[in-house]
Amino acid sequence: MAATQQQTYSIAQPLTCGSTAGNIPCYRIGRIGKPHGVKGELQVQIDDDVFDRVEAEYLVLLIDGILVPFFMEEYRFKSDDVVLVKFCDIDTQEQARELTGCDVFFPRSLAEADEHDLTYAELVGYTVKDYIYNKVIGRIAAVDDATENILFELEDGTLLPAPDELIVDVDTESRAITMNIPEGLLNLNDDE
Repeated sequence: MAATQQQTYSIAQPLTCGSTAGNIPCYRIGRIGKPHGVKGELQVQIDDDVFDRVEAEYLVLLIDGILVPFFMEEYRFKSDDVVLVKFCDIDTQEQARELTGCDVFFPRSLAEADEHDLTYAELVGYTVKDYIYNKVIGRIAAVDDATENILFELEDGTLLPAPDELIVDVDTESRAITMNIPEGLLNLNDDE
């Protein structure tokens, strides 16, 4: 998989009549590809295994800078990383084509309600703290998991190796990762 880069977004709560208003944090799980067939079905390229872990009634699409919930009629896997999705009220190839290229997001609360190991996509936006100095290092802007050596890219551009051995704690409530960062690693780019 390529580097996962995302911002943290929130949407107005897309629940039925009578629900309380509020914000729901979302994280990016993929991108809408081309229409599949003529009845409004779309190919969604996914970077996250959320479909294997959680049942959800809707996905959230980023359309012209606005997060918009779309309820799903059904979905099925085409391959390990492509899901064919049929959204409610998207019934023609032309309607589906208008959504091509939109980023797809998933509500963080639904993903975290499932007792699972977090995916790398879910870690974007988390704060990284140094275990030894109890100091905030930065916020994760992207995760590069294209190779065996996972890297956290922080908002300031710092690349931080993230093998399991360095991660001391992951606090989903405060959205923080505590890491045992090797001495001198953060000073590699400093001018002497």
